[in-house]
Amino acid sequence: MITADDRTAITAALGAAEERTSGQIVCVLAQSSSDYSYVPLLWAAFLALACPWPLIIFTQLSVQRIYLLQIASFIVAALVLAWYPFRMMLVPRAIRRAQAHRAAMEQFFTRGVTRTRDRTGILIFVSLAEHYARIVADEGIASRVKDSEWQAAVDELTSHMRNGRVAQGLVAAIERCGSVLAEHAPPSGAGHELPEHLYVVSF
Repeated sequence: MITADDRTAITAALGAAEERTSGQIVCVLAQSSSDYSYVPLLWAAFLALACPWPLIIFTQLSVQRIYLLQIASFIVAALVLAWYPFRMMLVPRAIRRAQAHRAAMEQFFTRGVTRTRDRTGILIFVSLAEHYARIVADEGIASRVKDSEWQAAVDELTSHMRNGRVAQGLVAAIERCGSVLAEHAPPSGAGHELPEHLYVVSF
């Protein structure tokens, strides 16, 4: 997903961006915001519940055989749908986005973005399975910057992601966010409060 060279480039971009500002930038990359392990079971249960009706209507099978086929259909469907590509296809887009948003907010607090001195930290969050990217700004900088400026960074990031260049997209987003922070939160000489590296997480 991310090579050692990619990590080096992202760390260098973070360092260069934060030299120009008192703000802090945290980058988190998730393969997926959830394993969605419940999804195959829900669909398998639905298929198993639907299975007996055509058998009752169109066959002369005994109740015992229909019951065994119902159990078998549940097991087979659960195993087949557990394959990750199938599993992700079955999750509605709205649920994927909601899950990714929840993960982004969790990381925003977990990584200490809210604990900087002037509350000028931002989180750049990417979840690959959900094709989701978001920038979350703390209250000290959010009040000074228009949402459109953060969205421009997200758009640049996602344009790289669509072509499989995740690391380049993160570097581009870091550089753009660094310019925004430099304008609205100039250096104070207090030093960096948060680590300058990429967090790669799984849920």
